[in-house]
Amino acid sequence: MSVLAEIVSATRADVARLRSQTPLADLQVAAEKRLHQRPPLDVLSSLRTSDVSVIAEVKRRSPSAGQLAEIAQPAVLASQYEAGGASMVSVLTEPQWFHGSIHDLEAVREVVHLPVLRKDFIIDEWQVIQACAAGADAVLLIVAALSEDELQQLLTCVEHWGMTALVEVHDELQAAQAAKAGAVVIGVNARNLDTLQVEAATFERVVHSLPDTCVKVAESGLRSAEDVARVVRAGADAVLIGQALVQSHDPAELISQMKEAARGAR
Repeated sequence: MSVLAEIVSATRADVARLRSQTPLADLQVAAEKRLHQRPPLDVLSSLRTSDVSVIAEVKRRSPSAGQLAEIAQPAVLASQYEAGGASMVSVLTEPQWFHGSIHDLEAVREVVHLPVLRKDFIIDEWQVIQACAAGADAVLLIVAALSEDELQQLLTCVEHWGMTALVEVHDELQAAQAAKAGAVVIGVNARNLDTLQVEAATFERVVHSLPDTCVKVAESGLRSAEDVARVVRAGADAVLIGQALVQSHDPAELISQMKEAARGAR
């Protein structure tokens, strides 16, 4: 069993448990209240700018690298990201493999003025509505974790609750599936889900299969300003940066350097 399959299997069991604790109807009431009080921010406007957008990630650990950073106060880190010029904050909420929590997202939402992405293994509408209730503006959907019908249903659900989906792909076939489903923000993840190794040329290869009209996001393995410049030259509109930022002594400055390198690469 691949790491992705193992995580998805555990997630399905976890969602079943959570559904029994908090019925969908109760969650919908909370989400509707959130929509009335604080509608989701416009993710597309944040990412479709004249500048290259940085999606800065709050991430404590990963299956490939293990423990990355303690991050006792996710909101403080997210504020540094905003100060550095990030366009969006991504928050890992998966608890077992990434040591994240939906409470991390809630804390970040309270302090930043940027769109906030729930980064998790979303396989059920319950999780989408939970994300909305917690204040998310966007939700990650991973094509490799979903059937075509599930992808379409979850994409529709995300849009119904006023949010935007970042649809993640790993190859040309998945890129075609994301486009067929109507995804407008598509991320190309350079990490092989079977080996967990980063294949640096993935974005350059897959980007040609993405619709010209979508926001093209490069994900995984981007550690330096030079890495960011490389994918921008290949056509990236945005980059998602996690490990490099959480391990930096000055994440705001690193974001600034990456944005400057991206400008020079355009």
